[in-house]
Amino acid sequence: MSDKTTTAPSGRRQFIKTAAVAGGAAILGAPYIRNAEAAKGQTWKVQSTWDAGTTGYTLFEEWANSFKEKSGGELTIKPFAAKSVAADNNALFEAVRTGVLQGMNPFTLYWAGKMPASVFLSSYPAGPDQPAQWDTMFYGLGMLEMTREIYRKHGLFYVGPIHHDANIIHSKQPVNSLEDFKGLKFRVPGGMVAEVFQSFGASTVSLPGSDIFPALEKGTIDAADYVGPAVNWDLGFAQVAKYILFGPPGMMSIYQAVDLMDLTVNLRAWERLSDQMKQFVQEQVQAYSLHHFVTIQQRNIEAMQKFKAAGSIVSRLSPEDVTKFRQAAIPIWFKWAQKDDDAKRVFKLQLDYMMNEIMGYVTESDIKGLSL
Repeated sequence: MSDKTTTAPSGRRQFIKTAAVAGGAAILGAPYIRNAEAAKGQTWKVQSTWDAGTTGYTLFEEWANSFKEKSGGELTIKPFAAKSVAADNNALFEAVRTGVLQGMNPFTLYWAGKMPASVFLSSYPAGPDQPAQWDTMFYGLGMLEMTREIYRKHGLFYVGPIHHDANIIHSKQPVNSLEDFKGLKFRVPGGMVAEVFQSFGASTVSLPGSDIFPALEKGTIDAADYVGPAVNWDLGFAQVAKYILFGPPGMMSIYQAVDLMDLTVNLRAWERLSDQMKQFVQEQVQAYSLHHFVTIQQRNIEAMQKFKAAGSIVSRLSPEDVTKFRQAAIPIWFKWAQKDDDAKRVFKLQLDYMMNEIMGYVTESDIKGLSL
């Protein structure tokens, strides 16, 4: 491309100087319109798995709607709530893959059946449990490049992870230890999470978030895991389940402590962007991840006050439960890693990290007799 075409309209230059990304971070490397195709602008239809009206969807909608102005018209993102275009998760994956939608904002774990490696692209039972650990693996240890290679095989481009929250458990009866899961009819997202809870005697079922309230209300299930207090309050869980279960103090969840979302787009749509716009979108996802996470944590604090005022009773698992849970989970980690070469490769990166003395989550004795 000729450098002679890099001049941006004066209004756009002024905007780039003054605009800020969501959460207050300055725009980095904001792109210029370089050619006629870019000047026409593109529109992406992007469906989230957040239900309309929830804290999560409101944040996503605000962020998506900001793109047209931030990009000087080069990229417009039209947001859609869960089920607006694609009726369920499988339909969502296919809609983006085939180009009916240009992008999605899902929980990464949802693709375990299509991409076994995806169970290792969001927190899993008793694995890495701090947001910074996941940022380190994605942006410091090469996991982002691995992930993009895997998604390309499906005609998709994984732009980046979006921090959301930990998952917590709402139940109609008290749950105070792992032993209390025996015989419980329990909604979980499937994959490794389901298998570990099954090892403690739970009867698990997978349901989309929008189906949890009626299932608890009717007694079809006794308990449900789903995101954090802010969104779960929005969904009305206090009306149908009296009890809330966290991990030990300082740990909201022992099974999905960093439940990552992401922005994934159709590969052809991604490749139509200019190089500058590709960089811009990636920077925006990183900035949004921080804004999304911090805002939801703040709303969680407010929501817990509402839950307590509504009569909800909070209990916590013990540090001993965490040890038991990890012991049950480790063989299941290895089982999922054996499902294909991609899963094995991603898990090996994470296992090396967890066994490093910096982390110390896993020892040689913990994996004795297990291999990749």
